[in-house]
Amino acid sequence: MATYLSKTPAYDLEDATYYSPIPDQPPATSAPAGHRRSKKLLASILFSSFFLLSLILLFIKHQPESAVSQTKFNGTNQEKSSTSKPISPATRTPPPSRGVSQGVSEKAFRLAGSENVSYSWTKTMLSWQRTSYHFQPEDNWMNDPNGPLYYKGWYHLFYQYNPDSAVWGTISWGHAVSKDLIHWFYLPFAMVPDQWYDISGVWTGSATFLPDGRIVMLYTGDTVDIVQVQCLAYPANLSDPLLLDWVKYSGNPVLFPPPGIGVKDFRDPTTAWLSPDGDKWRFTIGSKVNKTGISLVYETADFKSYDMLDGYLHEVPGTGMWECVDFYPVSTKEVNGLDTSVNGPGIKHVLKASLDDDKNDYYALGTYDQFENKWVPDDPELDVGIGLRYDYGKYYASKTFYDQNKQRRILWGWVRETDSEYDDLLKGWASVQSIPRTVVFDQKTGSNLLQWPVIEVEELRSKSVEFDNVKLGPGSISPLKVGSPSQLDIVASFEIDKDAFEGTVEANASYSCPTSGGAANRGKLGPFGIIVLADETLSEGTPIYFYVAKGANGKAETHFCADELRSSEAPDVYKVVYGSKVPVIDGEKYSLRSLVDHSIVESFAQGGRTVITSRIYPTKAINGAARVFLFNNATGVSVTASVKIWNMGSADIRHFPFNQL
Repeated sequence: MATYLSKTPAYDLEDATYYSPIPDQPPATSAPAGHRRSKKLLASILFSSFFLLSLILLFIKHQPESAVSQTKFNGTNQEKSSTSKPISPATRTPPPSRGVSQGVSEKAFRLAGSENVSYSWTKTMLSWQRTSYHFQPEDNWMNDPNGPLYYKGWYHLFYQYNPDSAVWGTISWGHAVSKDLIHWFYLPFAMVPDQWYDISGVWTGSATFLPDGRIVMLYTGDTVDIVQVQCLAYPANLSDPLLLDWVKYSGNPVLFPPPGIGVKDFRDPTTAWLSPDGDKWRFTIGSKVNKTGISLVYETADFKSYDMLDGYLHEVPGTGMWECVDFYPVSTKEVNGLDTSVNGPGIKHVLKASLDDDKNDYYALGTYDQFENKWVPDDPELDVGIGLRYDYGKYYASKTFYDQNKQRRILWGWVRETDSEYDDLLKGWASVQSIPRTVVFDQKTGSNLLQWPVIEVEELRSKSVEFDNVKLGPGSISPLKVGSPSQLDIVASFEIDKDAFEGTVEANASYSCPTSGGAANRGKLGPFGIIVLADETLSEGTPIYFYVAKGANGKAETHFCADELRSSEAPDVYKVVYGSKVPVIDGEKYSLRSLVDHSIVESFAQGGRTVITSRIYPTKAINGAARVFLFNNATGVSVTASVKIWNMGSADIRHFPFNQL
């Protein structure tokens, strides 16, 4: 069982004194990598299904009337119109994939047979797809979030970035800072691949605060020989709140793949936590042995020399390579976040891994025995890689950090594109970061986490409109008149007619979102929810909905889904139905929140018990043509909905104004 540390660290850790320091100053032979060097360094690098009929009945020939009117699902389509000149798709030759050959997962989405699929995208469509309040670089490629931290009044986000193109490659560390996690300043690169041990890529890493306030950054480097090694970097000047200059330790690499571990299966060190005696630090690295996903644990006193502990922190057969492992405590009694070193009664530990095999992020709750170096899941059937996911949509390579500023744990995640690389090149950019989320233990269920957008995002809310007690009979739809429908924060709740619910037995008791056929599949108790980024005729739209399956035993299971099947008329994008079960406690309404930002929709059910992130690329439902609807496609019950919708402003994301200092 987990116990308190024999030397419990200070809550902030900054007042503690037991540690061995990293080097005080950069080695004389090593110049800081930062804004004064980035151009020079980069210069040197250059050398080196047919849809079911019921959805057709749901979506076509609908003529909107009022914000609370009801109509049956019937109507006609409209022809697509665009005033922008189409971009010819005659030649579709995506760049060759290099990620797998260099020892990381396939980073880009590749639509099967995409060389034979084409769509005449317009500049208007492509420019509309860029998000307005999610973080993304000005241009080119971005993937994993790295080493997020709070320091001297600034939130820092580092991220995998290709300065040369909108596809994966030449991976460097982009760097941005924010006062509020919403508005960001771009800074010069923190690190670029300029040493033999990271010349093939400065890959994912994590930050650790030492007790005296120093910061160490452990990251994976990909060597000139394509071997994954672990490296150390640290700020050159701790008095600089922007942390502009970073030094790579002269003794790098500090770790090589151990015996029995493949040279391409050793990456992504976590934030470190204190050992039981408080005199050493531990961290874990993802790997695999055959098809068993594993997490290796290392211990160090000074971040220069390391010992690998016996055994694994955890292993799960059949889950394959574990990338971007994360490991942190959550309180079962409080709502605040915890520093990574905290352990003891009232604490559970979250172990998370990004599975290279299926590109999803799985987590599990369990108990950490720091003396035996073992983590045990609470429920073996919900173990890492076979149970719960952070997000059931397009969300990967996530990383948390402890925000000592507001005593909360914050989760970042990479949201990939789901169009082709060809389309990314046309746009000139690819991928965004999710809205950062707070993470806490769900005290009501006791079996999962709750994720919720950081409260700061609400600063972007402006004009709002409310629709109270909208009655939705079986098979009905209600258009909602809102402004700026491409940028919204939607909060909605739904109640099923109680008498009808009690007397209903749902035949489809084995419902599953991914295989359901989407919002077209009508049952007695669902689907019902909202449709976002739809055009007026509903020839395009993305339903976010609940489906309740109630068997003969009277037990009901609620599913939360996002249906992309009709989200775009373009054939060269990935369109699926995402989702999973979501616990609904007796007395709770069915509730959801959706953050809509052009080509991304992040949806949270039941306060964040289940989350779905969608990437969608409408061709009609863009700019002023986008619409929002309520719907109830159930056959056996009426639903009452209440909705509040805010227009969302745009985040201010720009280069840091050094010339104004």
